[in-house]
Amino acid sequence: MKLAPNLHRIGNDIVAAYLVDTPDGITLIDAGLPGLWRDLQKELASLEKSPSDIRGLVLTHGDSDHIGFAERLRREYDVPVFVHAADADRARTGKKPKVSTPPMRAGAAVGFFAYALRKNGIRTRYVREVTEMHDGDALDLPGSPTIIAMPGHSPGSVAVHVPAVDAVFVGDALTTRHVLTGAAGPQPAPFTDDPQLALESLDRLAGIQASWVLPGHGTPWQGSPADIAAAVRGREAR
Repeated sequence: MKLAPNLHRIGNDIVAAYLVDTPDGITLIDAGLPGLWRDLQKELASLEKSPSDIRGLVLTHGDSDHIGFAERLRREYDVPVFVHAADADRARTGKKPKVSTPPMRAGAAVGFFAYALRKNGIRTRYVREVTEMHDGDALDLPGSPTIIAMPGHSPGSVAVHVPAVDAVFVGDALTTRHVLTGAAGPQPAPFTDDPQLALESLDRLAGIQASWVLPGHGTPWQGSPADIAAAVRGREAR
């Protein structure tokens, strides 16, 4: 799905990943669920491209619904997979702390888990080799993505700022659709390791200049990062 020139989404409001298409090749942000591989192939075909045009995959964090086809892409096409050092073990092994069970609404929760099953979510392969990145890194990839540490959802959660497409990709630093309740609008993401730290990390979005804020779950946000961060904080305060 084309969002803007050179900016595409695969998946949907339940689970999404993104492509940055440039003359120098493609940068992927996140890898969703394993079954999004077919969606990736379709989107690439619409661009008259193939996986061999992908220069790198940048993970916003190491959770299973963001690393879906990462290992396949690395293994079959030798695409490097970038993840913050603090989440490297998470991406390689799936180990994460237990968190309290968030509120659920039956219909939304069943829909999320059913979608995950359809997209082979129980068959996630963890990433055997990763390239570690850190806060402030400017990656040598198409679009020149810059890494902004956003700890809270996980220790190595990041936002990825790509000025070339006027976008910042935020993973689960926030969401615009709660996958377990169906509630729409800017809000904290469920399954967060440290909710208070995640809220504090939203301050790091305030100085970013972008017209798109793109979460791993929910509707793309057209507006400033500062505004959506304020909206999340305001909702949480209520």
